[in-house]
Amino acid sequence: MNYLLNGPVILLARLILGGVFILASLDKISNPEAFAAAIGNYHVLPFGLENLLALILPWLEFITGIFIIAGIMVDGAAIMIIIMNMIFIIAISQALARGISIECGCFSVSSAAEGDKIGIITVIRDIGYLILGFLIFYRQKHKFEFFPKPV
Repeated sequence: MNYLLNGPVILLARLILGGVFILASLDKISNPEAFAAAIGNYHVLPFGLENLLALILPWLEFITGIFIIAGIMVDGAAIMIIIMNMIFIIAISQALARGISIECGCFSVSSAAEGDKIGIITVIRDIGYLILGFLIFYRQKHKFEFFPKPV
């Protein structure tokens, strides 16, 4: 059982989480103005910071996704993914608590689909990604990795 949790499960978690973050970043990278508007809908940041975050966050998602899949500095990538998911969960939860009904801006910002509205399912999905991030960070075997932390 220990082998299972340290071998195939961790590799699968890396592939899933990395793929999700790469996929989530692509539309945001190509449409930073739409992503800035999606961030603005949460009503938590000043206008200038919305624009700055819309330029930085998608690239951070893309790079951490690549790193976690490729096995490059997996611990650092996992920490960044954990932090981003915690921020996403807090942002979505506060919007839900305030009764704000908005598009998520999670995967597609250029075509706001009706099914992309925030809700408890969005929070549960992000908690699942958070759990995957913790599984990867607390793994015991460092297989298929470059620059692992010293054990």
